[in-house]
Amino acid sequence: MTQEVDERWDDGLIRRRAAEPGEVTEVSLPGEEDPQDAAENAYEPIGGPYVGALRGRLDALSELIGLSRTRLDAGKLAEAGRVLDEASARQRLSSRHTVVAVAGATGSGKSTLFNSLAKSHISDTGLRRPTTGAPIACSWTDGAAGLLDRLGIPGRLRRRPIDSPDSDLEGLVLVDLPDLDSAVVSHRHAADRVLALVDAIVWVVDPEKYADAVLHERYLRPLAGHAEVSFVVLNQVDRLPGDAADQVLDDLRRLLDEDGMALGEHGEPGASVLAVSALTGEGVGELREQLGRFVQERGAAARRLSADVDTAAAELRPLYVADGRAGLGERARQDFADRLATAVGACAAGEAAEREWRRNASRACGTPWLRLWRWYDQIRVPALQRPRPDARAEEQVTARQRVEQAVRTVADEASAGLPAPWAQAVREAAVRGADGLPEALDELAAREEQERGTSPRPPWWPAAVLAQMLMTGVQIVGGLWLFGQIIGVLAPGLIVPALVMLGGIVGGPLVEWACAVAARGPGRRYGQEAERRLREAAAACGRAKVLDPVATELLRYREVREQYAVVVGAGAR
Repeated sequence: MTQEVDERWDDGLIRRRAAEPGEVTEVSLPGEEDPQDAAENAYEPIGGPYVGALRGRLDALSELIGLSRTRLDAGKLAEAGRVLDEASARQRLSSRHTVVAVAGATGSGKSTLFNSLAKSHISDTGLRRPTTGAPIACSWTDGAAGLLDRLGIPGRLRRRPIDSPDSDLEGLVLVDLPDLDSAVVSHRHAADRVLALVDAIVWVVDPEKYADAVLHERYLRPLAGHAEVSFVVLNQVDRLPGDAADQVLDDLRRLLDEDGMALGEHGEPGASVLAVSALTGEGVGELREQLGRFVQERGAAARRLSADVDTAAAELRPLYVADGRAGLGERARQDFADRLATAVGACAAGEAAEREWRRNASRACGTPWLRLWRWYDQIRVPALQRPRPDARAEEQVTARQRVEQAVRTVADEASAGLPAPWAQAVREAAVRGADGLPEALDELAAREEQERGTSPRPPWWPAAVLAQMLMTGVQIVGGLWLFGQIIGVLAPGLIVPALVMLGGIVGGPLVEWACAVAARGPGRRYGQEAERRLREAAAACGRAKVLDPVATELLRYREVREQYAVVVGAGAR
C-alpha cells in the first residue's frame, strides 16, 4: 500500500509507515511502543477501591458470601462471586474507556450499524448467515488493550477507525458480537461471554424480529435491570412506509415495558430507544451523539456493576429473606424449659420431696405404737416399696421421647419463616445439641436426688417428739394405775386413772395431727424448691446444648440478613 510519509493507518496488528528511498522501514509489532507513545497511550486505571454506595454494596456482598459459604451450596453463590471477581478485574483496567457491545439477532443489521458508527468497513456484512463469527472491536483511542484482553478478543480482530477519531467518541470501545440466535453454538456462547463483561449494550432489532421471543426471554428480560446501560435501536426503518416506524417503535416500547426494562423518557433514568437506518444513515447521528455523551460521563462501568449487583441480589433473595420475624422468643424458650422439666420429672420430683418431708414429719411426730406398726408393715411387705425394673425402663423411654419432641418443637419454632438453607442449619444445630441431652438430664435428676438426701427438720420437731413421749408416758402411767387398782394393790377409783390413760391415748394422735397440719406449709415449700432446682438445672442444660447453638445460627442469619439489606438497600435508585 502506497501512502504519504506522514500518513499513518492502524489495523490493530502492525503499524507501518512508508519509507522514503534509502530509509530503513520501521515496523512496530504489537506491544512495542517507544517511551513517548507509551506515555501517551498508558491507560488510566480507576485507581483504588470503588467509592460511595457501590463500594459499600460490594463490601457487603463480599462479607455476605464469606458468612454464607458454610451454610449455602457453592453453586448458589457462584453468580455473586462472579460479580465480585469482575468488579475487581474491571477496577484494575482503564477508566477512560467505555466498552459498548452491539448485539442483535440474525439479519438485524447490527454489523452494518457497527460500521456506520465507526464510519469504516470493519465488520463484514452480507446475506450469508452467520456473517459475524467472532467479536470484533473498534477502539477510538489507545490504551484499551487490557479491556480487550479481558474480553478475549485477539489482536487480529482489533480495529481503529480509518478516519480521524471523533472527539465526541473518545474513549469508546465498540464491539460487534456474533448473532444472538446464531445456528452455531460457539457463536452464541461467545456473544453471551462478552455481554457479561462489557460496560453497556446496544440492542439492535429490526421490524421483522423486534418481538422475537429469543431476544426478549433470553436477554432483554433477564437484563431489564441494566436499563441505564442499554440502548435499544430499531434498525432498518427505511423499509417501513409512512408512520409505520412510529407504530413499530411504540410497540417495541410496550414490549420493553412488559420485560420490566425502564425507559429513559422525560428525564428518568433508563434505556434509550431510537429508530435508525444504518443503510441510509437516518438516526445514526443521534445515536452517535447519545453514545458520545454516555462515554464522556465515564460512569458506565460503575452503573453496569451496580446493575450486576442488583441482579445477583435478586437471585439471592430467596436464600436470605424470611417470610416473617425469625428468632426464639421468650415464650418459645419457656415452653422448651417446661418440656424439659416434664421430661426430667421436675414436678414429680417436687411432689416426691414434699411427700418425703411430710412422711418424715409423721414418723418423727407420730405415736410410738403407730411407728412400730409401720416398721413391722415395711418389713412384712418390702417388695411394695421398690419400683419394678420394667416400669423404670418405660419411664426412661418416655422421658427420651419427650426430650426429642421438645427439641423438634423448639427447632421448628426457631426456624419458622427462615429461608430453607438457614432453617435447615437451625434444625441441624438443634439435633446436634440434643445428642446426649436425655443422658445429661438423667444425671441431673440423679445428682439432685442425691444432693437432697434426708430432708431437714424444722425447729419445732423436738418439741413435738417430747410431747409424744409425754403422751406415751401418760398412757403408761394411767395404764399401770388402772392395773394396780384391778389387782388390788391400789385403792379403787377407776375414773381418774381411766381419764389419765384416755388423755394419753387421745393426746398422741392429736399431737400427730397438729404436726401434720404444721408440716404442710414447709413441706410444700420444700417440694417447690426441689422442683425449682431441678427445673433450672434442666433448663440450663437445654440452653447450653440446644438453645445456644440455635441462637448462634440465628445470630449468623441476622448478620447475613443485615449484609444483604446493605447490598439491596444501597442499590435503591
